[in-house]
Amino acid sequence: MTGYHKNGALFGTGLTAFLLLLFVIGCSPACAAEHYKVLVVFSYEPDYFWEREIREGVEDVFASAVELSYFYMNTKEDPAGGEARAAEAFARYQALKPDGVIAADDVAQELFVVPYLKNKVKTPVTFCGVNAEPEVYGYPAENVTGILERFHLEETLSFNRQLAGQTDTFAVMVNKSLLADLVSTQLEKDRDKLSARLVGVLQPETLTEAVAMAKEYREKTDLLLLLTLKGVVDGQGKLVSDAEAIAAVLKAYAKPVCATTEFVIRQGALCGVLASGQEQGRKAAEMLLKLLQGVALSELPVTRNFQGERMINATVMKELELVPSPLALRGATLVRTQ
Repeated sequence: MTGYHKNGALFGTGLTAFLLLLFVIGCSPACAAEHYKVLVVFSYEPDYFWEREIREGVEDVFASAVELSYFYMNTKEDPAGGEARAAEAFARYQALKPDGVIAADDVAQELFVVPYLKNKVKTPVTFCGVNAEPEVYGYPAENVTGILERFHLEETLSFNRQLAGQTDTFAVMVNKSLLADLVSTQLEKDRDKLSARLVGVLQPETLTEAVAMAKEYREKTDLLLLLTLKGVVDGQGKLVSDAEAIAAVLKAYAKPVCATTEFVIRQGALCGVLASGQEQGRKAAEMLLKLLQGVALSELPVTRNFQGERMINATVMKELELVPSPLALRGATLVRTQ
């Protein structure tokens, strides 16, 4: 019996060690970070599709292994309140004392990270969804790095040409905002690299303006590239939902409309090569996790998005009676109007 107990103990010890090894090998990088607290500061509202995508990407990396806190600056619907919300975000930061911060989109950089965190605290910060050049915010900084957002504009123009034919001229529509200014800057920089002539960047503040612009530019362009209209208001100054505004513009333009986000395509745009909010959030979280685990910030340079998903709204394609070639459909995701 004594030998049996010894062998059993030995077997038990070996089994325990084996199971522990399996756990360590199979565990995600975030599993070892259960004590980390991370504050994620979004520029816009929690119901904005882009912020939802970024959050999904962040949570893909951290899962339940990191204590995540979220703060929304709500500057699509209340741009004037941005500075006050940034001060509230910093108060949340001071109370939470997080091990790391993720800041999404440009407003959060301009009003929160740069005034309160950049080179002022030791807490590592990663950003995502930034449209401006990093030098605008002094990035990279002692404690800040991250991922830029760049639209797949030329790819989207070429894709529309494959599906709908002639695409010699186009306009871009995005509600008047910091994003609109940054898009204008990027388009001006890339103008000579595009295969279609940019006729204008339309920045409506009201739904009436958006519809009027769509009707006007229907006669001037082959294509409208619609980014977002969240933040436009009606005649009484009441906010109009992004979906309602998009539907009105699509009806007024009455020609192919492209987009760079899945939400707008599902609302009725024909196609686009998408920038992924999930990619932005995932990369920012991966970079932050490495910083928390001791990787030097100098080893994590500012990067940009590269993934581009081709998406087609099959409902719209049928309505326009388009019969694209098999090559145009290859590798594309087909969706229907919501």
